[in-house]
Amino acid sequence: VKPFVALGALAESIIDPQKEILSTGSIEVQSPYDPTKKTVFTDWKAHGLVDMRQAIAVSSNVYFYEVGGGFDGQRGLGITKLEKYLRLFGFGEPVAGDFFAGPTGVIPNPEWKKANFKDGDWRLGDTYYTAIGQYGFQATPIQAARAVSAIANEGVLVNPTITRLTQDDSALTQNLSIAKEHLAVVKEGMRRGVMLGTAKGLHIPEVQIAAKTGTAELGVSKEKVNSWVIGFLPYSNPKYAFAIMMEAGPTTNSVSASTVMRQ
Repeated sequence: VKPFVALGALAESIIDPQKEILSTGSIEVQSPYDPTKKTVFTDWKAHGLVDMRQAIAVSSNVYFYEVGGGFDGQRGLGITKLEKYLRLFGFGEPVAGDFFAGPTGVIPNPEWKKANFKDGDWRLGDTYYTAIGQYGFQATPIQAARAVSAIANEGVLVNPTITRLTQDDSALTQNLSIAKEHLAVVKEGMRRGVMLGTAKGLHIPEVQIAAKTGTAELGVSKEKVNSWVIGFLPYSNPKYAFAIMMEAGPTTNSVSASTVMRQ
């Protein structure tokens, strides 16, 4: 999710991609209801100072909490614009064509929360978790592959087919009007992720790959996860986009989606 949130933040001039945000491992937000309480939102590790490219590479939660929901002087996109840009890339929407028909997924928003929870008030933390693809966020592998292909395609979203068309296929593509310089930042972040970040298992000599990993926590106890990796290759002249998802593995599993993609 983070590359697409980054593109939204750049499109809305929320942050300069070179601005660094400090991740000490968490941020604390004062409760608006109780002055003695704060809510802690954690990163998966302390990353130190990270700019946008590095935040994508190392998958910093704190960076994307802040650009997603705002924190300590840093403006955030807010849930309405988060949803706008995630939908732009096809999340929360059906994939066209009977062959690919399936679940539309979920982008959490205030209306969704009211419909699904007794306490239906939307809070800042809900925005934070949506900005990193957690909470109620759901997506399918075909949505993820299609979305990352739009990054590789310089902002062109493609409706997938399983056979080569003989007629003009322009009706199957949609130009998302994403600035090339913004796409370049995200692509560089994803390439850096392979070279030194969370996707370094895909740093192989045979081909240059750009990728972003993801870990979807399952259940209340969070003892199992869905391991994801999305990306494209070759980096400089992309021909293929991919999404690998391994379902319901233990959190301690050393075999990840990147392991499978490397093979």
